[in-house]
Amino acid sequence: MSGHSKWKNIMHKKEKTDAARAKVFTKIGKEMAIAVKEAGPDPVSNAKLRDLIAKAKANNVPNDNIDRIIKKAAGADAVTYEEMSYEGYGPSGVAVIVEAATDSKNRTAGNVRHYFDKFGGNLGQTGCVGFLFASKGVIVISELDEYGDKVVDGDKLMEDALEAGAADFLEEENMYTIYTEPDDLTAVSDDLTKLGYTFESCEVEKVPSSYITLTNEDDIENMQKLLDTLDEDDDIVNVWHNWDEA
Repeated sequence: MSGHSKWKNIMHKKEKTDAARAKVFTKIGKEMAIAVKEAGPDPVSNAKLRDLIAKAKANNVPNDNIDRIIKKAAGADAVTYEEMSYEGYGPSGVAVIVEAATDSKNRTAGNVRHYFDKFGGNLGQTGCVGFLFASKGVIVISELDEYGDKVVDGDKLMEDALEAGAADFLEEENMYTIYTEPDDLTAVSDDLTKLGYTFESCEVEKVPSSYITLTNEDDIENMQKLLDTLDEDDDIVNVWHNWDEA
């Protein structure tokens, strides 16, 4: 969800109800639990956990919640989640990658297949669309504060970001998107945080190499329903696609 669709998705997330925000916290918590199981609870030595902590903070997850999630995941009675990835096509061939963290592979796989079938898409084999995406660290910063006042100087931010090790910098719609190599995300975000910048989002994303524009109203409606339904499923933690919603 990058490029033209990125800002709309961020705004959509910020307008969600408290219940929906709690669901976002749950999804990030699952990702963090898996990271802790894989490489331990210390973010200093666990790069994946460090990146997820940055993602959690950008989504306004309180520090107490983050600490609690990490401690629970490190406990002997923690629920074991398994990472799953699915690839397929939405209406008119929109490429979609679904990432899940689940305690029941059969349930999640059945649900994902049903969602694709229901909304005019089809689930494909692993690798059928993955080649259309590249993993990148993505940091999004708004030029404006909550009152609509300009609080970020784009030229200065670009200079600071590149000095911090960013690979690319994009400006559009009062928004700045900073791209990094996946392994550089934590270092760049830490440097920008120390300089006083706050993030609208900060995570490793799958960024498409090209986008598809839908013109048929039924396809647009079904694509949005597919994304909304995937988002509502607690097992689904990330959905990446190449639909240009502009």
